[in-house]
Amino acid sequence: MPPRAKAPSTDDGASSISEPVDDGPAPEERCYIKSISLSGFKSYKETVKVEFSPGHNVVVGRNGSGKSNFFGAIRFVLSDAYASLTREERQALLHDGGSTSTTLSAFVEIVFSNPDGRFPTGKPEVVLRRTIGLKKDEYSVDRKSASKGDIVNLLESAGFSRSNPYYIVPQGRIARLTNAKDHERLGLLKEVAGTRVYEERRRESRRIMDDTRAKREKIAETLGGLEERLGELEEEKEELREYQERERERRCLEFAIYQRELEEVVVALDKLKAEHDLELNEAETQRAAYQSRQRQIADLQSTLSTLRQSLHSLTLERTQNTDEATDLHRTATQLSLTLSDSRAAGEGRETRRRGLEDELASLEMRIAEGEARLGEVAPRFDALAGEERELGRRLEEAKGALEALYGKQSRSTQFRTRAERDSYLAKEAASLSSDLEASTSLATRLSSELSTLSTRLTENTARAEEVRDRREGRRGRMEELRERLKERRMEEGERKERRKELWREDTRLDQVGGWEREGLQSAEGALGRMVDKDTRDGLRAVERIAREHGLDGVYGPLFGLFEVDDKYKAAVEVAAGNSLFHVVVDTDATASLVLDEMVRRKLGRVTFMPLNRLKPKAVAYPQADDALPLVSLLRFRPEHRLAFEQVFSRTVVCPDLHIAARYVRSHAVSAITLEGDLAERKGTLSGGYHDRARSRLDAVRAVHAARAKAEATAARHAEVRQTLAELDQQLTVSAGETQKLEALLRQTVESAGALEAEWVSVEHERAQLEERRTRFERQREEAERDAEQARRRLEAAKREMESEMVDALSGEEVAELDRLEGEKQRLGKEKADKTRERTEAESEKQLIEVELNDELRRRRDQVRARLDAATDDPASTAAAPEDVAAQERELADVRKEIARLEGRVAEIEDELEARNGEIQELSVKLEKVQAQQAEDQRGISRQAKAAERFHAKHQTLVARRDEVQRNIRDLGVLPEEAFTKYTTTKSEKLLKQLGKIRKALQAFSHVNKKAVEQYSVFTDQRDSLLKRREELDASADSIEELIVSLDQRKDEAIERTFKQVSKYFAEVFEKLVPAGRGRLIMQRRIDEDGDEESDDEDGREKSATDNYTGVSIKVSFNSKTDEGVRISQLSGGQKAVVALATVFAIQRTDPAPFYLFDEIDAALDAQYRTSVAAMIAELSHSAQFITTTFRPEQIAVADKFYGVLFSAAKVSSIKSISRDDAQTFVSAETAAA
Repeated sequence: MPPRAKAPSTDDGASSISEPVDDGPAPEERCYIKSISLSGFKSYKETVKVEFSPGHNVVVGRNGSGKSNFFGAIRFVLSDAYASLTREERQALLHDGGSTSTTLSAFVEIVFSNPDGRFPTGKPEVVLRRTIGLKKDEYSVDRKSASKGDIVNLLESAGFSRSNPYYIVPQGRIARLTNAKDHERLGLLKEVAGTRVYEERRRESRRIMDDTRAKREKIAETLGGLEERLGELEEEKEELREYQERERERRCLEFAIYQRELEEVVVALDKLKAEHDLELNEAETQRAAYQSRQRQIADLQSTLSTLRQSLHSLTLERTQNTDEATDLHRTATQLSLTLSDSRAAGEGRETRRRGLEDELASLEMRIAEGEARLGEVAPRFDALAGEERELGRRLEEAKGALEALYGKQSRSTQFRTRAERDSYLAKEAASLSSDLEASTSLATRLSSELSTLSTRLTENTARAEEVRDRREGRRGRMEELRERLKERRMEEGERKERRKELWREDTRLDQVGGWEREGLQSAEGALGRMVDKDTRDGLRAVERIAREHGLDGVYGPLFGLFEVDDKYKAAVEVAAGNSLFHVVVDTDATASLVLDEMVRRKLGRVTFMPLNRLKPKAVAYPQADDALPLVSLLRFRPEHRLAFEQVFSRTVVCPDLHIAARYVRSHAVSAITLEGDLAERKGTLSGGYHDRARSRLDAVRAVHAARAKAEATAARHAEVRQTLAELDQQLTVSAGETQKLEALLRQTVESAGALEAEWVSVEHERAQLEERRTRFERQREEAERDAEQARRRLEAAKREMESEMVDALSGEEVAELDRLEGEKQRLGKEKADKTRERTEAESEKQLIEVELNDELRRRRDQVRARLDAATDDPASTAAAPEDVAAQERELADVRKEIARLEGRVAEIEDELEARNGEIQELSVKLEKVQAQQAEDQRGISRQAKAAERFHAKHQTLVARRDEVQRNIRDLGVLPEEAFTKYTTTKSEKLLKQLGKIRKALQAFSHVNKKAVEQYSVFTDQRDSLLKRREELDASADSIEELIVSLDQRKDEAIERTFKQVSKYFAEVFEKLVPAGRGRLIMQRRIDEDGDEESDDEDGREKSATDNYTGVSIKVSFNSKTDEGVRISQLSGGQKAVVALATVFAIQRTDPAPFYLFDEIDAALDAQYRTSVAAMIAELSHSAQFITTTFRPEQIAVADKFYGVLFSAAKVSSIKSISRDDAQTFVSAETAAA
């Protein structure tokens, strides 16, 4: 790689590169190492990440702690120090974990800050990473994989020049510079100047120059040989001309002979073809008749097979119908006897039932009449009772008023004073008050009792309604159960009839399925005789595997994926051949899956056609009506087109073999006739008689048709058996449900007694409650009357106590007494009359209620229960009228079915007779056709032998024609006279002349027949070599010029670099040693003979730099005017200062964005360490410095500090520390030293 470009030199050789200044770009705006991460590298086992300052960074640590390993990690990524590593060297770079663990890989990652775009990545950061293991060494840039060359190019573009590796100064490099010889320093200068590239290019140019010289010498040698050979060929050309004249005559004679033989062969072929065409027409007519009769035989055999199957089916059906009719006769007899018994038993049962129904109707009518009478009597009784109570109340009021008047009238005689009277009245009032309270309390208690009785009556009524509803529900439930039981028995009858029909159909399908399976086996056998066993087993295996694995991508064999007219079947079969049995699949993955399964199971052999792998070539078909592309005559699905184009695309269908052969030659396709005669692209012909009876397509179609019929019958058979199983299950379930319904009906009937007892209990309880309510109402009325009477008497006593005591009643009181007496008499009489009327009405009401409740309703319930029991008794259901009617219907159905079966048996007998007649007639016809067909078969065999003789003779003539044509072609390009010179000459004369010419040609056997051709070839070679020599001469001149240019550019680079390094060395040395002076001196070779332009040993002219023998250094540490001394005369510390000045000068010549110094101040005296530290501090404003030291001078001026630690487990680590910690560590180390 070329070195970084330098700016051109200015006056007196001084470089235009500006000197480093303090105020460079801001740290955050220039490129520097932002962080370093390493893991598993040498002593750094764990992942360590260190972030650096863009200025001066100092790393301190004890010897052996891992400082140099840390610097080595940076060189591992950026320099060539670890370029080519052996396995042992790789192992040495990995952390040695001892017996605890093994480190398999290590990495070092350096993150550069790239704000100024120094790295041409367009990103603010650039991440370089190198990962190494025992077998790998990988680089990456920004987390993306990269090559070593990519890393080198990127570093070169960023200013990390390979020609100046002094931006990294490891331990020992200062010492090596200190002890370097003059010529070694010259080599260093050349390396910095980038002369390596010039030297490499010069060596390459010299190598090319040597190759060119060797080629020129070889060309010269070859040209000499060519000139000599051309002279010899010039002499052979004359003799060759005479030979060519005689050779031309021989070719003309041979052409004339071959042309006449070719015409004779063509005439013979035409005559043979005409004869064969006549035979073909006759054979085609006979073959068409044969095929027609063959189809007729197949149709007759198929019809006979169908008739025989129908005959067998009819015979079976007749046997089944006869057996079924016999069973039905037996069933009809049993039904007749059962019906007679049912009618006899039903008559007595019906009489009893009718009597109970009449009695129930009479009871219902009497109950209705009683309820009507009760409806009339009860209101009248209630009205009379009310009137009676009103009259009693009025009578009691009159009696009370009379008693009060009589008592007042007797007070005057009974008591002397009012006080006595009042005392008596007070006692009477107290007694009356007590009676009033007792009567009121009794009335209240009776009212409460009546309220309770009303509640109980309401509850009783609700319960009665509930029981009544339950009774009605029971009756409805029994009716529902009877209807359901009836429907269930009807459904069972229908299902049994359906099962009989299915049994008959199952038997028929079983027989038909057997026939169809035999037909399928026969068809498969016919196909199997046309296909080998392995292919047949393979096709079955593919179908089974595709079905088991659900592979939709297995489309099946080719023969099952298309349809074609019968006219083209023979052509399709012959053209496809065994490809008909290739299996078409969607992808090769599907084919592999099926094939692996077949191999695992050992299931035959088959060829697959994966559609994704098929790439049929496009074919240019003849645009003619007598050449039809075979693939266009097929009907198939579009997704299968590739498979059919693969097999049929290069085949056309032609009317006859001659037209086919013409299209084979003109369009490079295979052509086939409708009879199956094939003309292939390679020129071979095949064909002859094609037995259409052994058509594989017909056999495949027959297998498909037989399989379809067998599968349809099997599906129907399975459906019938499934339906039979379902019917059996339904009948079983129905029988269970019928038993449940019968049991439920019995339970419902048995529960009637308990329900009737509950009804009687409810009615009895209601009667008792009604009686108690009536009694309590009377007692309450009496208590209310007593309370009212006591209240009136109490009020009268209180009024009397308030009045004056008199001797006699007043006139008004006397009149009132009389009126009350009369009213008492009248009310007593009226009350007695009402009591009598009420008693009569009550007696009548009680008689009606007793009759209704105790006689009529109870009897009605008993009759209903007996009637229900008679109706619902399962033991008597056989004689029920509806059952009798059902038995009559069943008997009628059985007799109707018997009549139908007997009629069907008669029809079957007629059909059997007709079928036998048809079979006999068809058998006779088939024998006649087969006899004629045998005769035609013998004729076809004769025609086949004749066709074979024709093909043999035709092939012989064609072979002779081809041989003659080949001989004519071998004669090559003939002269014009060859086509006309011997057209009239006889063949015998031609043969004699040919013999003479051949004898004359034997004298020229030694002639070089290729002299002219060789002369032309050698002349062309000579001209080509001369042209090539001229090109090589021009190339050599160009290379010489390039070498001169490279030498000149190398000299300029060395001169320019020396001036720059020398200038910077003087400046840097002056800064490091202000009192001294230093300079670099280029040492030159002094030529004793004074010939400075003589060529060297390799023939090249010496350049100016070839006189350089080394670079020496002269320095003075205490004077700027002294000549100075050489470096070998200095002390160790002074040599280190000179070496450092050289390094800084080189770095100024080719600046880098950062520098790594590993203990560069180790050998310096204190004053020089301070100067070096100051210079680093000054340079850190424009570049990053990472240094290690054991001296305090750099720590005093650095920006950031890091300490390297080494644990007992031999693992290094690094961390950021403060300036004080770093100073303390250095001081301790210095004191310990």
